[in-house]
Amino acid sequence: MSRRREPAYAAVVAAGRVGLRALDLRVRSEGADHLPATGPVVLASNHVSFPDFLFVGQALLPTRRRVRFLCRADIWDSPAGPWLDAMGHVPVDRRAPAAAYLQARALLRRGEVVCVFPEAGISAAYVVRALMPGAVALARETGAPLLPVVTWGGARLWGQKRAPEDPLPRPVPTRHRVVDVRVGAPVAVPAGVDATEATRDLGVRLQAGLERLQRLPEHRPRPGERAPWHPAHLGGDALDRETSFTLDAMPRGAVKPTWGPGL
Repeated sequence: MSRRREPAYAAVVAAGRVGLRALDLRVRSEGADHLPATGPVVLASNHVSFPDFLFVGQALLPTRRRVRFLCRADIWDSPAGPWLDAMGHVPVDRRAPAAAYLQARALLRRGEVVCVFPEAGISAAYVVRALMPGAVALARETGAPLLPVVTWGGARLWGQKRAPEDPLPRPVPTRHRVVDVRVGAPVAVPAGVDATEATRDLGVRLQAGLERLQRLPEHRPRPGERAPWHPAHLGGDALDRETSFTLDAMPRGAVKPTWGPGL
């Protein structure tokens, strides 16, 4: 299924390339060769900006595999809805996520690549927040390898709000930026593994990979620059982790962080 001709997917990829060129935005990727050429794969990506799906998809284009993203269900209420359906993406209703899980499982059983954002949102601290165990559960049930994915750079373009009463932020289409995407080596999730422990391991991997990108010179703030898009523990002006928890509103089933600064 992933290699069949899909006009809607091809059209959106082409439009994305035009947008990236217009902004002179470079998506640097590393580790795409970890993605198996065939068979089911679960990608578990951190989430730092609203267009992360675009950056992850762009980074994996050389693999010639179509990625099916799990996305917030309310996006389907926008004009993008029919396109999302045509591309095979999966709507996630956080009040009733079982339907998304079953749809993702069906895709994996057909040999698809499914990308999950287990944070289920963006931390205003720009650290890996509490994780939903769905990505691990999908890999465990289907036998698909789990590939951790980290991305950084998009927060400068369209990041998270800083207070519950704030409106959703608008994009800042700054030119000449770099977004990095790193795909980690496959992680086996055996049938008998504890999903909570495996999710904690995923959190450790994602946070470590994220900090490696955040410490790169091109992603650090300039001296004296106010940087609400950069984590406070690395010298930026993002919210501290405790304050960001008031924005997270994670579901009861989320695995609380045992990783990251101060933990």
